[in-house]
Amino acid sequence: QVQLVESGGGLVQAGGSLRLSCVASRVTFSTATMGWFRQAPGKEREFVASITWIGGARYHADSVKGRFTISRDNAKNTMYLQMDILKPEDTAVYYCAAGPPSREVQQGVLSRYDYWGQGTQVTVSS
Repeated sequence: QVQLVESGGGLVQAGGSLRLSCVASRVTFSTATMGWFRQAPGKEREFVASITWIGGARYHADSVKGRFTISRDNAKNTMYLQMDILKPEDTAVYYCAAGPPSREVQQGVLSRYDYWGQGTQVTVSS
């Protein structure tokens, strides 16, 4: 079993920055791709970004391109999401997830992810 633990959420003013972290208990074939998703109240969970442990291939959703950056530290089994120029519409619970090395996983197909963290709240005030 793989465990994912997020941290770094909080309250920030619009235009500010936050960095989320996700530590994976172990990296295996089934967790070769890591992703960030978010879910705002009353809305469906949506893809934010993904990255592969090997090669570091990255995908970012159009809504966050140019503002958010996903990265990873293989030595620490840790993935990050640097969030800059935050907007009130970025307010959501952010989830870390892991899945196998497939294009669908990289492109953020939610159902293809096998492991999920508990989520961390990000609130952006206007």
